[in-house]
Amino acid sequence: MGAPHVTVLDGPVGTELARRGLVLPSPAWSAVALDQAPELVAAIHRDYVAAGATVHTANTFRTKRRSVGPRWEELARRAVRLARGAAPGLRVAGSIAPLEDCYRPDLSPGLASRAEHGELARVLADEGVDVILCETFADETEAVVAVEEAARTGVETWIALWPSPAMSLLRTARACVAAGASAVLVNCVAATETLPFVVELARAGVPFGAYANAGDESAGIGWGADAEDGARAYEALARTWLEAGATLVGGCCGTGPAHVARLAKMAATRAVPKLV
Repeated sequence: MGAPHVTVLDGPVGTELARRGLVLPSPAWSAVALDQAPELVAAIHRDYVAAGATVHTANTFRTKRRSVGPRWEELARRAVRLARGAAPGLRVAGSIAPLEDCYRPDLSPGLASRAEHGELARVLADEGVDVILCETFADETEAVVAVEEAARTGVETWIALWPSPAMSLLRTARACVAAGASAVLVNCVAATETLPFVVELARAGVPFGAYANAGDESAGIGWGADAEDGARAYEALARTWLEAGATLVGGCCGTGPAHVARLAKMAATRAVPKLV
């Protein structure tokens, strides 16, 4: 029996924009590029297409009312159209992120986040995304609310969790599955620390995977490291996720097209059997 099919996600847009020289002030962050440099956003998407990614996440991580103001819908729609135009024939995901700081679950509005997550989910669905990716959630309540609102649109919904010290990763993953998520991932954890979380997600009962960040600069995976050396190091770590049964892999902050290209080549060889 051969290895299961592996879906290769793209890598980050935000840190790639910064690496290519764009200043990204808060709270809009990567959404700044939708006005200032839409051609750069499209170029990054095209680079991930060339690298072999088959799921491309639109730059909607910060296109929400509280981050960019009353033009949020215009910018969200522009982001999806840029991704679709750069990745014709491939799957496009719309990103929904926590309303406040991803790494401060204590700031999460919890149940009060429903209206804002719901309005973005409906716009993403109306723009025809193939997947709604709720990503970098560290608060269980807000994660479940975002998944519920995304799944309510009828669009396939995935959840990517950032395992804060206060979070029970498996419990949150299972709650999100019950709310309508068809896949669970861990994201923006240092690649060198990701495997235990992947192993935990294997018990969630749905397809699972990871897209990790480059970790500390000293790890030599990203943040100015030699692109090919860093990509090889990331590939070696990602291989352990596949060995644990993951079928969804990509890159997060500090990685880039070279890392995704390594993942795509690895996935194409189908050389890693799923452990039983």
